[in-house]
Amino acid sequence: MAAGLASLPARKTARLRLVPLLPRHAARLSAITDDPAIARHVHFLALPFTRGDALRLIRGKGGGRDRFIGIWRGGALAGVIGAHLVGVDAIEIGYWIARASQGRGYATEAGAALVALLRRCFPERLIFAECRPDNCASWRVLEKLGFRATGVPGARPGRQVLRLG
Repeated sequence: MAAGLASLPARKTARLRLVPLLPRHAARLSAITDDPAIARHVHFLALPFTRGDALRLIRGKGGGRDRFIGIWRGGALAGVIGAHLVGVDAIEIGYWIARASQGRGYATEAGAALVALLRRCFPERLIFAECRPDNCASWRVLEKLGFRATGVPGARPGRQVLRLG
């Protein structure tokens, strides 16, 4: 696989389709992300989260270092999962689920599919996530996926690093 994340393919799970977000998805991305309950957990999300913000997020910083993938249930965007190359040896994952789709196991199902894909495509890279300890739902998702707390503070305030493996 190429050094970057731009070539990550779409995936299907039992209930979901994981499809890299494109500019045509910006309105749907804005609609599910313009939510204070989501923005307070994801440090780079603005409030309000506009269509312009969605387009900038989808386009990324360039260089194939970031990839945001839509979590689709039928024709609805249920959430987003992302992968971000960090340095030369790590990948960080993160996600958010639309309020209307929370509590259905979508983050765990999408996370398992993305982790399997990243392990196959980037076997030499460490996979990690950062999470606030008080974000109990997300912490549980990460533990179900096989992540373990390292005791190391995250790069962002209030977060801790969890490592896969």
